Amino acid sequence: MAVKVWIIFYSTYGHIKTMAEAVKKGVESVESVEATIYQVAETLPEDILAKLHAPPKSDYPIIDPHSLAEADGFVFGFPTRFGMMAAQMKAFFDATGGLWQKGALHGKPASLFTSTATQGGGQETTLMTAVTQLAHHGMIFVPGGYAAGPGIFDVNVARGGSPWGAGTLAGVDGSRQPSEIELQLAEVLGKNLAGVAKKLKA
Repeated sequence: MAVKVWIIFYSTYGHIKTMAEAVKKGVESVESVEATIYQVAETLPEDILAKLHAPPKSDYPIIDPHSLAEADGFVFGFPTRFGMMAAQMKAFFDATGGLWQKGALHGKPASLFTSTATQGGGQETTLMTAVTQLAHHGMIFVPGGYAAGPGIFDVNVARGGSPWGAGTLAGVDGSRQPSEIELQLAEVLGKNLAGVAKKLKA
């Protein structure tokens, strides 16, 4: 039976969606592990999204928070809002109280990735503060570390990502797209998480 890894994201401008697709590539590089991408529900009204010049949402299915126990591992992705996860992702986690009460996610591995407008915009604090969600569910946090090799050590180019997880820089106007190095970090993150999920299910 295949190991199920769910990649669950929220994206306003599409950067996190692109990173999620790179994570999926990494997950599926591990034999007997299958990846499925979901997005969390939007909480902003259409008129606000229009004022933000947000593009239409992707076609990925909306995740039902009550279904999480069906998966063997997770990779959660979300943009930062002043150094913490976006409210839409927090609302998603807030809806998992029933699973928390049952301990339904206890022992399941999870990794994280994010995006910020600037290099000092909260890449690490966003993921560090998100770990509290995992801890309260008894989940196993699987950080990216330095597994991606040279790319994460390179200081000659602007890039997102840290030992806490993959990341991308969007620019203050959202025009910058994930770089090759950032996509590589996301792919390696997915591969690492898939390997851990496979070992835990064995």
